Amino acid sequence: MAMLKTLEITKEVYQRDLKFLDTQTLRGLTGIKKDNTLLVLINSLIKKRVLRRIEKGKYLVVGKSIDDFALANFLYQPSYVSLESALNLFGILSQFPYEITSVTPKRKREKRVGGKIFVYFHTSPRLFWGFEKRNGLLIAFPEKALLDTVYLMSKGIRRVDLEELDLNRIDKKRIKEFAARYRKNRQFLKFYNLLEKQL
Repeated sequence: MAMLKTLEITKEVYQRDLKFLDTQTLRGLTGIKKDNTLLVLINSLIKKRVLRRIEKGKYLVVGKSIDDFALANFLYQPSYVSLESALNLFGILSQFPYEITSVTPKRKREKRVGGKIFVYFHTSPRLFWGFEKRNGLLIAFPEKALLDTVYLMSKGIRRVDLEELDLNRIDKKRIKEFAARYRKNRQFLKFYNLLEKQL
């Protein structure tokens, strides 16, 4: 029966073209309620090289092409790709960032998977907006990625040379609308005013 369940789940995972799975998703797919029974199945799927454990309760489907940004979204939720990673994607920052950077209303975290570093920077829950779903990925609008950067610079957490950014793709109206939702303390205004001079 366990062997049959393993084959059924393997077929289901590949038919649905799933790339990531967590314990909750597996529980829903299998209908298994008992933790021990589910763990036996998961270990069987790992042994048969259907799944690879990346951390407790989170798994990659073996043989699937994995996008770094999709993995970033999956590893720590809620989060969206922002800062240097998003700025590079949009052609605003020419340097390719060493880390995959995201923003979360939860605590700051760093995770390492397959030699890559995923960093999640804390932002105030009231600033957790300004992103969209693009090809299944949660990623900041270019303007929000810039403002997330300015926000973290104002907190002394990140350092970016604003003069090196190519701001031609920034929507000036949108960035002003977005910026209006930030609290204008002295440190934020210092970096935002520098940014405005470049626009």
